[in-house]
Amino acid sequence: MSQAINSTRDTSTSDEIDLAKLFGQLIDARWLILSITTLFAIAGIAFALLSTPIYKADALVQVEQKSGNGISSLMGDVGEMFASESSATTEIEIIKSRMILGNTVDKLNLTTIASPAYMPIIGKGLSRLLGEEKAIKVSRFDVPSYIDKPNFTLVLDNAEERTYSLFDLEGNEILTGQVGELVKNQGYHLFVMQLDGDAGDTFNLSKISRIDAITHLQKELAITEKGKQSGVLQFSLQGENKAKIEAIINDVTQNYFLQNIARDSEEAEKSLDFLSAQLPAIKDKLTTSENTLNDFRLERKSVDLSLEARSALDVIVKLEAQLNELTFKESEISQRFTKDHPAYKSLLDKRATLVSERKRLNQQVQKLPKTQREVLRMQRDVELNQQIYIQLLNKTQELNIIKAGTVGNVRILDSAQAYSAAVKPKKSLIVVLATLLGGMLSVAIVLLKVAFHRGVENPDEIEALGIPVYASIPKSNWQEKLDIRYNKKKVKHLETLLAESNPADLSIEALRGLRTSMHFAMMEAKNNVVMITGPAPNIGKSFVAVNFAAVIAKTGQKVLVVDADMRKGYLQRYFGMQWDNGLSDYLSGKLTLEQSIQASEVPNLDVLTRGQVPPNPSELLMTKRFSDFIDWASANYDLVLIDTPPVLAVTDPSIVGALAGTTLMVGRFDQTSVKEIDVARHRFEQAGIEVKGFILNAVEKKASSSYGYGYYNYSYESAK
Repeated sequence: MSQAINSTRDTSTSDEIDLAKLFGQLIDARWLILSITTLFAIAGIAFALLSTPIYKADALVQVEQKSGNGISSLMGDVGEMFASESSATTEIEIIKSRMILGNTVDKLNLTTIASPAYMPIIGKGLSRLLGEEKAIKVSRFDVPSYIDKPNFTLVLDNAEERTYSLFDLEGNEILTGQVGELVKNQGYHLFVMQLDGDAGDTFNLSKISRIDAITHLQKELAITEKGKQSGVLQFSLQGENKAKIEAIINDVTQNYFLQNIARDSEEAEKSLDFLSAQLPAIKDKLTTSENTLNDFRLERKSVDLSLEARSALDVIVKLEAQLNELTFKESEISQRFTKDHPAYKSLLDKRATLVSERKRLNQQVQKLPKTQREVLRMQRDVELNQQIYIQLLNKTQELNIIKAGTVGNVRILDSAQAYSAAVKPKKSLIVVLATLLGGMLSVAIVLLKVAFHRGVENPDEIEALGIPVYASIPKSNWQEKLDIRYNKKKVKHLETLLAESNPADLSIEALRGLRTSMHFAMMEAKNNVVMITGPAPNIGKSFVAVNFAAVIAKTGQKVLVVDADMRKGYLQRYFGMQWDNGLSDYLSGKLTLEQSIQASEVPNLDVLTRGQVPPNPSELLMTKRFSDFIDWASANYDLVLIDTPPVLAVTDPSIVGALAGTTLMVGRFDQTSVKEIDVARHRFEQAGIEVKGFILNAVEKKASSSYGYGYYNYSYESAK
């Protein structure tokens, strides 16, 4: 149970350490994070300032119900066909039809696209910020039908006279003209209403098809119903030019309004045309029936109907009137319902009843005397035709009134008006989002870098491989400054040797600690020769070698430092020497030891530079001359330090290590990986060389590394 608790505590502690390390790594990379975030914030501000403002204009239109007004109230059941109610979706589709928008495209010449030419990406924004006034307005632009790519460039020739020239894509001049005048040339027609700018300014002029202009307007124009089933439609459009988007919305709403009135008037007019066509025929039938009745009465000496015949006539006339009304209704219902619909069935049943009653009355009339029957029939025809004629006259007058007073069911509540503030871009939001994006991206970069980075940050990782860490040398800011000044040739050669220029530096103090560790490490060594090597280049081997040699020399011991990197060695720079006349020259037999070894300005410290770059450095190191040199140096110096090239790059260190009594490996903090160290050690083991110890160089004070963070907190310097 206790083991489980301890395991849980260990896991928790490990998690906490990982989180703390992750947070520390973010702190260490704070300048990178801050730089990227600032860069994105600046980019966001630039984008917000350079982006073209987009404005919005809107208008309100009400679509009223038709029931209870106009034709419906005047014509009763017949008017119901004009009282159909349209949904908002239907009206929106009508508004976005080519019938409505096409008129706007034609009136406002939206098939012509004219704009000033700017530098790509930032030109338009810079022009706006600098207050440059460039504008163009074209009311007519026609091109021949055979032009495949109607894209042109218009150049303002003279700003005062307002003259211009039009060129095609190949640079051919199409026409020249003046603002305010229609120009024609070989099928081209151009009328420029406005052209503002300086002489030489260019403008882009192109032509698109009518259907493309309508399609574009359909996509850009937004129409929504405000509220549920309110019948109030909101038109909205966004664009750069306030006046243009207002004009487009106003024209669309006006076209829709006029179309609605025209549609209602057209319905009334069609009904009026039908009734007007029927009136002459009904009038002729009425006249004929009246003449027939009068002739019959004259012939029979004014025959009058009996009381029974008059009563039957009145009933028959009423039945015929009702049948006529049912005929009107059936014509209307048949357009909306099938014969199986209850309303249609009810109408047919009512009609059958009236027809049956008419048949019964006709049978009753057959019992009257022949003369009475004839008079009854003629009188019935006269009254029926008269009633129908009067009814048609009344309907005609009503339709004339409706046609004259048609106002439609559409009302424009608010005309288009653009808002003073731009709806796009939202500058503050863009800056905030850009800053957040920069912050997240920089953090992601740091985390990815950490995920793929395997640099050593703690001596425990090295000692886990079985290699003791003899020293952890803090990174010297002083040395970095010296290197920068040396590269700029603003420092003397000896000043680049940190042990001389700043002996109180913490790096030198760490090397003094290494001196104590080395004393015990070399007690069992076969000689006093120490090889300083490393897995890879640029880890500070030479820095450690020369400064450690200087530290030892200051104790009174006689030290020789050898640059065995005959390819790229640069130990000479620390002592103001030249690289020639060095180790390679001695090994090749060109010079003697006395001619090769040079005394430095540091007491008790001699230097053997790399010499001329040989074609076969490894072969030179394998000669007996080199082993003899090692024996001689070991006998004539208290300590011999040999700086070699990286072991993972060349085989030279394995050759030198076989002759040296002690081998030290150098690695750079947060750069050299554990894998590199392990592979380098394995390579030495294959050559029979034991790595005595490890030197962790350039240890930095980092929040992510508890070791590096707490390694040094003060500097031991004298007060000035």
